Amino acid sequence: MIRTLLVDDDALTLELHRDYLARLDGFTVAGECTGARAALTALLDRTGPAAFDLVLLDVTMPDGSGLDVLRALRARSATVDAIAVTAVRDADTVRQMAALGVFHYLVKPFTFAVFQERMAQYLAHRAQAAATTGQATQAEIDALLGRSTGAVPVPKGLSAPSLERVSSELRAHGPLSAREAAERLGLSRVAVRRYLEHLVETGVAARAARYGSRGRPETEYAWRSGPPGA
Repeated sequence: MIRTLLVDDDALTLELHRDYLARLDGFTVAGECTGARAALTALLDRTGPAAFDLVLLDVTMPDGSGLDVLRALRARSATVDAIAVTAVRDADTVRQMAALGVFHYLVKPFTFAVFQERMAQYLAHRAQAAATTGQATQAEIDALLGRSTGAVPVPKGLSAPSLERVSSELRAHGPLSAREAAERLGLSRVAVRRYLEHLVETGVAARAARYGSRGRPETEYAWRSGPPGA
């Protein structure tokens, strides 16, 4: 079981995350904290029975930030895994959290399906780490570091070849709107938007509003240099 510490200053959010974890196999809630200082104390406590494997970490709290917690943990060589769970979308914050080794960066609000997918990826990462011994291959090294080779998981209802076409087009020519990408690829705008939204949900693309000279703003999509937590 993955002993998990929940850290968030909002009681309803803690309750939601507790409920989400209870619906998953392989995880147990081993502690909860509502502030940065309490989280750091719990994570660095070597005398109690805690010894957490994973922390679901909020970024903004009244007495400090998730960044503060992670910096202090890494300075003390603490190896607990971390997944950021926050409403903060600031790119600089994402980069700093990634540099501090978060496995995922989940933006609130999110559905249980998204949470379940990310936690399944984390379990797969743990299993890969446990199975890798001796001289690791490049693929095993990539997996241990939480990096992918560029392939994005394909959910039910989407086509892997079409997803790869949309991904390649966005990497090469983005930022693009769904309309522009559809015209370039010869696909319907509705279909292309589904693929673009999936890329955003998996963290490899970003969504932003594009304001023109007239009319309603258009949503554009851009490929990230790397997924959050990579």
